Amino acid sequence: MTVSEQLEGVDFAVAAYREEGVWQVAELAPNALTDIETLAHGLRRFPGDGGAVGMVAVDEDFFIICRVAGPTTRVLLSDVTAADEWELAASVIDFLGLPMPEEDDEQEPAGDLGLLGDLGMNAIDMGVLLDDYDLYPDEMLSDIARKLGFGELFDDAVGLTSA
Repeated sequence: MTVSEQLEGVDFAVAAYREEGVWQVAELAPNALTDIETLAHGLRRFPGDGGAVGMVAVDEDFFIICRVAGPTTRVLLSDVTAADEWELAASVIDFLGLPMPEEDDEQEPAGDLGLLGDLGMNAIDMGVLLDDYDLYPDEMLSDIARKLGFGELFDDAVGLTSA
C-alpha cells in the first residue's frame, strides 16, 4: 500500500490537550501520520498543560492513542494485527519493540493500557473497552474522550454529532 493509500484510510486524527485547565481538540495534519515518531513530534507542538493526546482511527478497523509529555511518548494500538496492513500500526509495533504479528494472531491491543490513567481512564477500563469487539474505533475513542472530559469537543471534531 502506498503512503497516500495509507493516509486515505485514516478516518480521523485529532489532538486533545488542556490549556489552562480547559480541554481543546484540534485536527492533526495528514503529514503527521506517516509513523509514530512523526505523530509524536506533531503532538509536541500543542501547548498542553500535561502534554497532548493524539487519537487516530483508521479504516473503521483500529485506533492509535499517542500521548506525549516532554520527552516521553506513550502509545496504545487497539489491534496488533493491523500492523500487517498499515505502516502507522507497524511503526507502533516497532516503537514498542514488539515482534510483528503472525498471520494467525488474534486481535489484541499492544502498548500502554494505562497511558490515560491520570486523566480519568485507567488500564482496567481501557482493557474492558478494547474487549468490546462490537464497537468501532470512533465509538471507542468517543467513549474515552467522554471519560476524560472532552467528549462533546471530540464528537464535534470528528463528525459524530448530528446536525
